[in-house]
Amino acid sequence: MVTLTLFNDISFPPTQTLLRPYLHSPFSSLNPKSKSIHKNHSNPILRLRCSIAEESTASPTKTTLKSDSGARNHSRVDCVVVGGGISGLCIAQALSTKHADGVPNVVVTEARDRVGGNIITVERDGFLWEEGPNSFQPSDPMLTMVVDSGLKDDLVLGDPDAPRFVLWNGKLRPVPGKPTDLPFFDLMSIGGKLRAGFGALGIRPPPPGREESVEEFVRRNLGAEVFERLIEPFCSGVYAGDPSKLSMKAAFGKVWRLEQNGGSIIGGAFKAIQERNGASKPPRDPRLPKPKGQTVGSFRKGLTMLPNAISARLGNKVKLSWKLLSISKLDNGEYNLTYETPEGVVSLQSKSVVMTIPSHIASPLLRPLSPTAADALSKFYYPPVAAVSISYPKEAIRSECLIDGELKGFGQLHPRSQGVQTLGTIYSSSLFPNRAPPGRVLLLNYIGGATNSGILSKTESELVEAVDRDLRQILINPNAPDPIVLGVRVWPQAIPQFLIGHLDLLDVAKSSLKTTGFDGLFLGGNYVSGVALGRCVEGAYEIAAEINDFISQRVYK
Repeated sequence: MVTLTLFNDISFPPTQTLLRPYLHSPFSSLNPKSKSIHKNHSNPILRLRCSIAEESTASPTKTTLKSDSGARNHSRVDCVVVGGGISGLCIAQALSTKHADGVPNVVVTEARDRVGGNIITVERDGFLWEEGPNSFQPSDPMLTMVVDSGLKDDLVLGDPDAPRFVLWNGKLRPVPGKPTDLPFFDLMSIGGKLRAGFGALGIRPPPPGREESVEEFVRRNLGAEVFERLIEPFCSGVYAGDPSKLSMKAAFGKVWRLEQNGGSIIGGAFKAIQERNGASKPPRDPRLPKPKGQTVGSFRKGLTMLPNAISARLGNKVKLSWKLLSISKLDNGEYNLTYETPEGVVSLQSKSVVMTIPSHIASPLLRPLSPTAADALSKFYYPPVAAVSISYPKEAIRSECLIDGELKGFGQLHPRSQGVQTLGTIYSSSLFPNRAPPGRVLLLNYIGGATNSGILSKTESELVEAVDRDLRQILINPNAPDPIVLGVRVWPQAIPQFLIGHLDLLDVAKSSLKTTGFDGLFLGGNYVSGVALGRCVEGAYEIAAEINDFISQRVYK
């Protein structure tokens, strides 16, 4: 189905690899505090590792400084990147690899004592699991970042032919992976397929002349079945969001533009292909690997290898445990940033600043500069999501869910209408090698999101019980032994929601900074570039180019 293929360019953490790669996107930069809980249980190896992620990327703390002059001056640089999550690190690396001549002196400041933001990989007792994003789509920008980080030999890719499933009427049903699958998949009726085909060709109601939600756009263009059985669970998987509130233009802009540019989804797709074929393309970087088919990627020892490798290459340009207290603009047009650090209060002077921290943390820091920008940033919504990693013995998998005697596939997504709480489940031990000991299956489950914010009132045990209960209805034999519970990590503010009006708010924030004289201050991160990990990397290259242009055109060295 052409529509499904087009939608699959997006991704996030909750169900990170389902509908094609389904997802690959990061949660907001949060600071996790972990605690271990040992429970008495019939299974002697049951272990529960629980974590609540807390915000602390940059702290608009109420610490009062007598004056900026009271801070010890640290250095004068070309760019300060606030936030050491994947967006901030990739911007710094892009500046170092692509724009070193124009922006030679870059500093990354991070409030926590580690880099990586939401990327958290844990290894223990033969298991290796992710507690934030799970994978990424191996686009060329992503692969460039991988190669430049020295991780080419550590890259692992999923099987592009592995099936993806959607729960419908009590059964896991495969999603079509290629056009030849369309006549045979049973997730949709013949009538639903015909409605989608005619709609994609342009036989459907015209656009309403206002910003549409994802639900409105899909129902109008492709019909109810595509929405209810494919796109609604996909939105839950990518954004942990409510498709009746998500903006089609903001959340799935590539698909939205097809109708705008070509009069229909199919017309726009053909026009895009023609334009792409007619445009001259630079030769592909010969250093980059060549993934086969539509797949997802990670690393031998998990996603955390990427931020750690970038940080190691940047060396002392990365400052940990630096909490940003304030930003001001100096008479010479540069910025002064005051930090609380392990060495005391420190001041940095910089020609440019890029804020890659979550919008709700950036808002109070920017309020003294631009109340309008701060107000806009405060309105973005981040719902809670919990990542629950558990393991069952292989024989616990239902026989009807096995392929050649094994659990194969990327994972499964669950429409909200199907009566389960879990958003989706990733087959981690099937997706990448060496994720679980022999004889065990490792499953990463996401629960919560915009339609189930009540998870914040649940205990870790209650979240595990909900996930286990759902799995026993779908994938696991009801009489299977209790799972090994490896980790429960709750992200109170996980994924920014690209709701109707999101792009307008973002434009207000950016334009307000520029019109009030703060045009060297850039906004970055997943609420700007997109929630998928790969989009954060692509956005990092784009922002790095903007910073280079700003410094070369506007700043006198």
